[in-house]
Amino acid sequence: MEQFKGQPRLPKFAFIVLNAAELSITAGSVSFTNRGFSKVLEPSNIDLVEADEILVLEFAEKLPIGIGVLTIGFEGTLNDKMKGFYRSTFEHDGVKKNMAVTQFEPADARRCFPCWDEPACKATFKITLNVPSELVALSNMPIIEEKVDGHLKTVSYQESPLMSTYLVAVVVGLFDYVEDHTSDGVKVRVYCQVGKANQGKFALSVAVKTLELYKEYFANYGLVTYRETALLYDDLHSAASNKQRVVIVVAHELAHQWFGNLVTMEWWTHLWLNEGFATWVSYLATDNLFPEWNVWTQFLDEPTEGLKLDGLAESHPIEVEINHVGETNEIFDAISYKKGASVIRMLQSYLGAECFQISCQFHCWLAVEAYSFSVSSMSTNHNAYLACCLLSVKVTCFIYKKYACSNAKTEDLWAVLEEGSGEPVKKLMNSWTKQKGYPVISVKVKDKKLVFEQSQFLSSGSRGDGQWIIPITLCYGTYDVHKNFLLRTKSETLDIKEFLSDKRDARNAWIKLNVGQTGFYRVKYDEDLTARLRYAIENKILSATDRFGILDDSFALCMARQQSLSSLLTLMGAYREEPEYTVLSNLIIISHKVATIVADATPELLDYVKQFFINLFQYSAEKLGWEPKQGENHLDAMLRGEILTALAVFGHDLTLNEASRRFLAFLDDRNTPLLPPDLRKAAYVAVMQRVSTSNRLGYESLLRVYRETDLSHEKTRVLSSLASSPDPTIILEALNFLLSSEVRSQDAVLGLAVSREGRQTAWAWLKDNWEHIFKTWGSGYLITRFVTAIVSPFTSFEKAREIEEFFASRTKPSMARNLKQSIERVYINANWVLSVQKEGPLVDTVKGLAQRKQ
Repeated sequence: MEQFKGQPRLPKFAFIVLNAAELSITAGSVSFTNRGFSKVLEPSNIDLVEADEILVLEFAEKLPIGIGVLTIGFEGTLNDKMKGFYRSTFEHDGVKKNMAVTQFEPADARRCFPCWDEPACKATFKITLNVPSELVALSNMPIIEEKVDGHLKTVSYQESPLMSTYLVAVVVGLFDYVEDHTSDGVKVRVYCQVGKANQGKFALSVAVKTLELYKEYFANYGLVTYRETALLYDDLHSAASNKQRVVIVVAHELAHQWFGNLVTMEWWTHLWLNEGFATWVSYLATDNLFPEWNVWTQFLDEPTEGLKLDGLAESHPIEVEINHVGETNEIFDAISYKKGASVIRMLQSYLGAECFQISCQFHCWLAVEAYSFSVSSMSTNHNAYLACCLLSVKVTCFIYKKYACSNAKTEDLWAVLEEGSGEPVKKLMNSWTKQKGYPVISVKVKDKKLVFEQSQFLSSGSRGDGQWIIPITLCYGTYDVHKNFLLRTKSETLDIKEFLSDKRDARNAWIKLNVGQTGFYRVKYDEDLTARLRYAIENKILSATDRFGILDDSFALCMARQQSLSSLLTLMGAYREEPEYTVLSNLIIISHKVATIVADATPELLDYVKQFFINLFQYSAEKLGWEPKQGENHLDAMLRGEILTALAVFGHDLTLNEASRRFLAFLDDRNTPLLPPDLRKAAYVAVMQRVSTSNRLGYESLLRVYRETDLSHEKTRVLSSLASSPDPTIILEALNFLLSSEVRSQDAVLGLAVSREGRQTAWAWLKDNWEHIFKTWGSGYLITRFVTAIVSPFTSFEKAREIEEFFASRTKPSMARNLKQSIERVYINANWVLSVQKEGPLVDTVKGLAQRKQ
């Protein structure tokens, strides 16, 4: 059997070789019969190779060629590993109840039944379940028969269409549901815990409307599973951000009916085809349903996260080589999802929206009776479910018509788009999907010419050797004066005499590259161009997307030590009256990171920096106030909470006092209008700022809120606030609480964001509890959340080496890439701290900004 061991994929031999893991084969139960032959063949040897998760059946004689039936009796465990067929829990009337849930993506169907557990190996499935008669049993297909026999019932489902094993889904438990229909009569249900049906109504409405939008493209019978926080919405106790998340996640998962199910990637190397497209399409759907949310501006959060990860030397290409299925979990990351979605948007912008759509519809309008299938989301808190039953409709995208019920690779998509557009799509996009990283474009004016130079951007400040074909867009002084071209070489010049001919005021003669931030690259301007852009920001000339891009690029360049912190802080000062939610949200994230670096590099300047940030955010805080205004928009509701949270963390006394007052009112009356859902996270964080060993009241009160609520959103708000105290003893208590039976194992990662003062406490806690943490979470992707959250915030070379030493004998394949990325971030932070310490003008800059009033 040695020939089968250590193989990355299923070997192609005459033996019958399947995937199986953590199963036991019943003795004498395995047999093979060939259609047309009466002889029953039994294997001479059965070998379960657990290390490679394969089952090898060896027969004494050659198997006849043709269609046959392989019968296998086996047993498995309803495990607690949050993968395969596993046990989950919830509370009903104060009593803990169990449910059985499947999570098969990427490769865990093999833990439920022997199979060929690779995306290219599609099959039909006929499922029958024997379950307690009082429980609800759901699967991919509609029920065709249900027989009750005392305390048990047998539930049989229709045979599924062709689909990959990771799409098979089963859920068994106590559920209520709400139901609606699409305009053409398709039934849609949201299943949820008993007693929470009303909280499923918003997701139901979103699902129906989304399916109406998608129905020209795909349809299916399906079962889609979600975390409660991504599906349930309570009008009284859920925040605006919770509402938005429900819409985007439901739209994303339903998009998988097309991107992933009808057409499936051939191997996990092409995972981005599933996740990148579903992410992009989810914004299309959300914008269609809620245009007032400006989600295409919020989409900028996607490339920002992709750029952060892809700026690491330990990043990976979009099309990453997966040599073993055990490596797959690590690529469900910002590269596959966020960079994937971003390069699709870049290509759409380059081809033009109309051309992009026409290309996708090439050779279309042929009605194809094609079905797509179930989606099991990557969520591990499956205590709420959305079941969608749909009928066949037209498939209007050629690539999905061509590859319906089959498998596709990245090259197949490029070929269709190239044929439809006439552009060199394959050559252009290969430079973005087959190599890791992205470029930074350095631009300067010389002799009335713009000089462009591309180089690979790395957050470490090093220069990479990558080269890209880059869609360049630029505007000069106004959005009416623009130019687009492909930068195919390392450097290029552009004559701008035509731009200069109107003799416009030099201050207004700004030049902005990557207009609308549709390109997946950064831009580094010379000092003169930077000053002009700062003037344009202060005078509200630039669009929100371009204001966002200039800020984010400046922050990244500062981290990479290609720009001074003084320059970044001066630019941040230009956003003092910034009105746009997405821009301010990113400004807040950047301010927290800068404060941490300053605290470690020049602690004597920390109070000045905090005061500068308080001044920076007070304009918006005063404009928004604490009280929600009648008829205010969704984005103001989200911004109010984020701004007040930031002011609390930076120690703004008025905010801390008001938050405390409102929190006390909330403790007396959980429905008080003084603390609506959008403000609760800000109040919780504010309360924790003043919690200490000698003043535990706020901490104990938050634990009481956690214990008394059954609302997932409320529990999440509390968990994410507990460790924000500056007191290490309290932080240790909060971290230990995450490991208690009061916190569901899949929710523990929500409480890992500790304060700057708690970093060392968190690291010591991780080391002390590593054996338990790895045993509980090590088999899935959640282990990487522990590593990233606790390791990445450090800023010293000594700590980086200590972390490397600790994990030298503890690294597993499922976390190896993530660990390297986290340690790389520590080295980047450490070099940034050194750079800031050497920055002479910083003291005067910081003090000047701190003293500047509105």
